[in-house]
This record gives sequence, C-alpha cells and structure tokens, in this order.
Amino acid sequence: MPTRSERGRGLRAAALALLALLAALGRPAAAQTIFACEPEWAALTHILLPAARLHVATHAGQDPHHIEARPALIAQLRGADAAICTGASLEAGWLPTLQQRAGNPRVQDGAPGLFLAASATTLIDPRPGAGGNPFAGDVHAEGNPHLHADPRRLLEVARAWSARLQLLFPAQAVAVAQRHDAFAAEWPSRIARWEQQAAGLRGARVVAQHASFGYLWAWLGVQQVADLEPRPGLSPTPGHLQRLLEQLRERPPAAVVVSAFQDPRAGHWLARQLGGQVPVLQLPATVEDPEAPDALGRWFDRLVNALVRRG
Repeated sequence: MPTRSERGRGLRAAALALLALLAALGRPAAAQTIFACEPEWAALTHILLPAARLHVATHAGQDPHHIEARPALIAQLRGADAAICTGASLEAGWLPTLQQRAGNPRVQDGAPGLFLAASATTLIDPRPGAGGNPFAGDVHAEGNPHLHADPRRLLEVARAWSARLQLLFPAQAVAVAQRHDAFAAEWPSRIARWEQQAAGLRGARVVAQHASFGYLWAWLGVQQVADLEPRPGLSPTPGHLQRLLEQLRERPPAAVVVSAFQDPRAGHWLARQLGGQVPVLQLPATVEDPEAPDALGRWFDRLVNALVRRG
C-alpha cells in the first residue's frame, strides 16, 4: 500500500494537473488569421469576427486590379487560416501568384478557406467572351466586380461569409451568428436612410472614370453617361476626352467622379471645358481604415453626402 507521503504526492500531482486543465480551458482560443484582398472585406470580417488578425492586401489608395505580389503578402497568405476576396477576376492579375508562392492549401481555389464575395450575389454588366483579350482593358466576363458599392449586396455577402466562418471556426460559430444577426437587423434601416437622403439624385447624370461605382449608381438611380477611360482600365487620352466634350456640351453632367486612387486631371480638364460649373468629386472607392468602428457605414455616409452636396 502507498505510504501517507506517497498518497500526498499523488494528490498534489492530481491537483496540479486539474489546475493546468482548468487554466487551459479558461484560456482564450488563439485568434484566427484572415487575409482580405480588399479593405471592404476586412471591414466586414471585423464586424463578424472582431478578434481576428487581419491582413489586407490593398488599400483605398490602390487600384485593386493591379498590385504587386510582394514577399510580405506571400508570407501573410501563407499563414492565413482563411481568405476573403472579391472574385469575378478582380484579383486575377496577382492573387494566383500569391496562392502559388504561399503554398497554403487552406486558401487555394476550391478550398473552404477561400471565400469569394462575388459568389454570394448577382453581378451587373456581365460580358461573356470578353476575357482573354490583353487589349480589352479591365473587362470582366463575369460582371462588374465592384459589388461592395451596393449596401444591399453587402447583406448577401455578409450572410454567406458568416456561414463560411461558422463552418471554418466552429468554436466561434455562435458568436459569429449573433454578430451577423445584429448586422442584418440594423443595416436595412441605414439603407433606407441613405436612400431617402439621396432621393433627389435619381435620374442625375454623371461622368465617371471606370466602373468602380457602377453598383452605387444602379442602387441610387444615377446614370453614368460617359467614362473618362477609352477602355476599362486604360488611362484617358486627349482624343477620347475631346470626343466626350463634344458629346456633353449641350447637356453637361451633374458631376465628374473619379476614385481616390485615380489621377483627377482628366476630370478637371473636362469640367473646365464644360464651363467650370460641373464639380469634380474624388471619392474613396473603399473604406480607408477597415478596422475602425463602423468603417462600412461611415464610407457610405461619405459617398452619399458628397453626391448630395456635389462638392
């Protein structure tokens, strides 16, 4: 039979093991690492999974079509538990290189850890057969990929991304579902407020550079009557701008809109030639700080306010 001292040592060992187990159970789970191709998806992830470590491949000052597959991004994708990107070929020029060099099986095409926002909604302006032509510019056969500029589509993406996060991270499933439900309950009232605020814009005509705000125009009933780019993704040319001037002289647009990452000089030239009464609005095409409180809501506030005030 074990002696009293041996029994004491055994009890102490069992107590220490129990304390270690309780400490492990009480310790918070390691935060998930999420790679977001664009800031809007980082902002949405921050709503649903606020403790996640976020790596964002692009920022509001960049054209998301064209970025460099830098070593830092490769390393970030290599260590990611999941990735959220737009899809619809928006990242076709750089994401495949990142995936290949990162060698992370969790975020390869077809893997559950790679979520494409475009798969959760219907895209506008599909152009079948447009792909594969290097001279066509940024033409996406699947449709316009800049879907985040429609807050109604964000609801669809949020629902699908929430479901994917719950599948990938079961320990977080209840909390993710609760955060999604809170977002889905509150967001429609904000959509209604923005629509009411922008009601006077319906039917307004704008000139824009690229289709970055195509979903914003469709949502608010604004018409983009001309594009500063001669072809999608190609810089404005003198000849094209001159043709636009002749086209718009008799009926100038309500505004010329360019994204924050675009050179506004072509827009300012056209506005001056139209008499100097047409405002040029340079607007961020996405959120500027995806981890800031209410980043998506504040971005839509800014867009709607700028369009309503037009300057």
